[in-house]
Amino acid sequence: MAIIINIDVQLAKKKMSVTELSEKVGITMANISILKNGKAKAIRFSTLEAICLALDCQPGDILAYQHDEPQK
Repeated sequence: MAIIINIDVQLAKKKMSVTELSEKVGITMANISILKNGKAKAIRFSTLEAICLALDCQPGDILAYQHDEPQK
């Protein structure tokens, strides 16, 4: 996947648990886990905004782009 999700890095920096983030954002721990593990196909801007607010960070702190190597 070309988009890397760094929620776990931000959680560690803020010393916050997935449970606490889930409560602050208002989405299930299962959905946070899907995002955290890079299994999500999409994220709503409202969810991204809530995560950024809860973690006091910018979207670029959570999302990164990594160019995939072409398959041979």
